[in-house]
Amino acid sequence: MRTQLKIQANGLGGHLDETWADVGPNSGWLGGTGESWERGPYFLDGLTPLAYLLDDARLKAKAQKYIDWTLNNQAADGMLGPSANDDWWPRIVMLKVLTQYHEATGDPRVIPAMQRYFDHQLTELPKRGLRDWGKFRWQDEALSVIWLYNRTGNEKLLDLMQLLHAQGHDWMGQYTNFQYKERITKEFLKVGDGNNLKDLSLATHGVNNGQAIKTGPVWSLVSRSEDDRKAVRRMIAELDKYHGLPNGMFSCDEHLAGPDPSQGSELCTVVEYMFSLEHALAILGDPVLGDRLERLAFNALPGTMTDDMWAHQYNQEPNQVECSLHQKPWTTDGPESNLYGLEPNFGCCTANFHQGWPKFAASLFMLSQDDGLVAAAYAPCEVRTTVRDTPVQVAEETDYPFRGRIRMIVNPASPLAFPLLLRVPAWAAGTSVKVNGEGQPAPAPGSFARIERKWKAGDSVDVDFPLAPRVSQWFHDSVAVERGALVFSYGIGENWLKLRDRGMTADWQVYPTTQWNYALALDAASPSHDITATEAKVGDRPFSANGAPVKLHVKARKLPAWVAEDGVANPVPQSPLASDQPEETITLIPYAAAKLRITAFPRLERSGSVG
Repeated sequence: MRTQLKIQANGLGGHLDETWADVGPNSGWLGGTGESWERGPYFLDGLTPLAYLLDDARLKAKAQKYIDWTLNNQAADGMLGPSANDDWWPRIVMLKVLTQYHEATGDPRVIPAMQRYFDHQLTELPKRGLRDWGKFRWQDEALSVIWLYNRTGNEKLLDLMQLLHAQGHDWMGQYTNFQYKERITKEFLKVGDGNNLKDLSLATHGVNNGQAIKTGPVWSLVSRSEDDRKAVRRMIAELDKYHGLPNGMFSCDEHLAGPDPSQGSELCTVVEYMFSLEHALAILGDPVLGDRLERLAFNALPGTMTDDMWAHQYNQEPNQVECSLHQKPWTTDGPESNLYGLEPNFGCCTANFHQGWPKFAASLFMLSQDDGLVAAAYAPCEVRTTVRDTPVQVAEETDYPFRGRIRMIVNPASPLAFPLLLRVPAWAAGTSVKVNGEGQPAPAPGSFARIERKWKAGDSVDVDFPLAPRVSQWFHDSVAVERGALVFSYGIGENWLKLRDRGMTADWQVYPTTQWNYALALDAASPSHDITATEAKVGDRPFSANGAPVKLHVKARKLPAWVAEDGVANPVPQSPLASDQPEETITLIPYAAAKLRITAFPRLERSGSVG
């Protein structure tokens, strides 16, 4: 995990301000005349947690410049940020930055500055209400208002919460009677008529929906409504049903685009969906949300970036057979959408993708309401916290998600009784847990295993998640192959062609060098009989094709009629089907390791070769 964060720090995440003018020295968020809207705050929203997780003086200094300017140049009326615009939306992002920065540093300027800004909003919102992006992303500001209320108890902040809720989009209502069940088109949105920021466009915008997933849980902290707490599951279920993709995402390029795995998902949506899940999990304690968080973190997030994190895509596709300058298949995006580069299609993802890994790392452990320590997601890490005024350190050793074994060494400063809760994924039937070598009751899949004991320094907890291959069903009854938290893909041969240099990085097209149109020969009910696994060492770049630490092998036949048009795989054929092509054994690698890939496969009839 630390190595992954260092790759980000050594790539665009730690150098973006040196090569991209939008967050460079002339940024409006440094007092300059350059970009003064969302990109500076977006960049800081990932740079700040990255800098403090790594305790990196260079990155801290970069973030400090923007934060100091923001705090030292607050307007007399309480407004924050550049005077070039008065849009509420970019301030919502900067508030997220300030809360993280205060938690890391305790800077005494933050809380008074936030309170002055919220006082200003209370006065101004009745006259100049939420609009456009702020209206549809109000729940992100609600998090910051709640954060401040928990530290100050200022009752006026509850008034502000009510105002945000009243002026913000009714996301729970949208999903109570979900209407957007088809691929959203330009014609449906009437984009050419200047409707880009109309409610219909914003309600079907992928990033807005990714951010909205947390709305019910966040608002439930105020409403105390059980319906609000349940809203997150309903929203995810609707998105999965009508727009779900095997990598854990829903399609959005950049609007909701249906279940065809050749459609894409915007990188901004991936990191915002993760952020929503992290907060929804923290509020609700629902282990299902942890499963989805890991699916995104270990597949969709690294799957849309180069191994060195110097280039990224705007849109990724589960069935991605070419990355080139084509208009197809995007609903409203442009021809650069799935190129790897500095700012393909739109620069929002260039600034925003940096929050994905740091915030995931910061969410691996949580605290429960009964003073327990919660392993909410898994990765090699160390946590230091305080339980009932006693310092506690836990060292987690694991090669998860590539292996199923996890060892935790629990080290309280003095013997201390508290519960340790371990998330057991829904796929992990047969999980075993041992404490100091002694077996514990078998935990149920999709739950938290709870260990109540008086812990002393050096106590060990060993968890073993079985990693039997699984098969899930998708568009046109296609199948995806999974193992643990990982989704697997057929890695197509790649020819990387530089399109142009972009400062410290470059833009790339990627063309296929091998055929990809396979159908799998497997029994969906008993996939482990048809799939074999081989394992290799887990290295520093496990999400690369060359360093894939686990591979799956399955029999398949080509489907000559399944082809690509304009660089895009045609919709996956309806399964089951027949093929008269020779049987082959193909190798699948983790989704993120295959930059060109097939993830949703047609399934062959069990009779095999039929004319």
